[in-house]
Amino acid sequence: MCTDNVNGIPDVASHPLPAHYARYMATIENFTMMSDTFMRSVFKNVECAEYVIRIITGRRDLQITSVVVQQDHKNLHGHSAILDCVAQDAVGRRFCIEVQQRASGASLKRSRYYSSILDANTLNPGEEYDDFEKESYVIFITATDVLGSGLSLYHIERSVSETMDSFDDQSHIIYVNAGIQDDTELGKLMHDFHCRKASDMYSPILAKRMRELKETQKGIEEMCVEMETLCNEARMEEKREIARSLSDMGMSVGNIARIVRMEISQVDEWLAEKI
Repeated sequence: MCTDNVNGIPDVASHPLPAHYARYMATIENFTMMSDTFMRSVFKNVECAEYVIRIITGRRDLQITSVVVQQDHKNLHGHSAILDCVAQDAVGRRFCIEVQQRASGASLKRSRYYSSILDANTLNPGEEYDDFEKESYVIFITATDVLGSGLSLYHIERSVSETMDSFDDQSHIIYVNAGIQDDTELGKLMHDFHCRKASDMYSPILAKRMRELKETQKGIEEMCVEMETLCNEARMEEKREIARSLSDMGMSVGNIARIVRMEISQVDEWLAEKI
């Protein structure tokens, strides 16, 4: 594969992408780590996830051993949740990282629910509550100051109201205000979260990953596939909502299937989910 003469980055122009990917290029060029789609791709690299979690939690010695992105955490009795990024370290601590551009996406009740979902998927069948010893962290990185006190970092911990003693259940919620990009280590990290170009970043770890995703043939194709998948999911979600609306209007399953151009079995599944 041809490379440029400066840093060995493949010359994408000499290896054109499939034509149907062209419509994604402008979006990919403008991605920052505040875009959850791009953030998830960055965090597929364990070193990047480890770097970010170390700075936010202040745990410099933690070692991330695994990262899962966009995983559907099931709740058999209620609303399931697709978590942006869930990482685990060498001692079993779990970290859920969510990037939210809108304040509504980082509501306090959502952080509570995500914490419970994270816990519910940690305790294995047959284990007792006393076996439930590993810490969990739900981290919301928000574009604005959701909690409104002008801080860059908020730690939410449980305490006993009467004594103000810590109720140490090892469940932690952290809000990061990405609007503060000062000269601290956290501020520089939030600056990097807003960068569109690797050359503008402070962190060599994050910059390397951004170059891989935006400036190499393999990375750009990976991002295009990600975008294609998201578009397909959005189209499927639109069909599901149309199917449910038509069902509410009394239309038969067969007619709904013809309108949304899906198999009857799939429409049946969508309507059963609603029930």
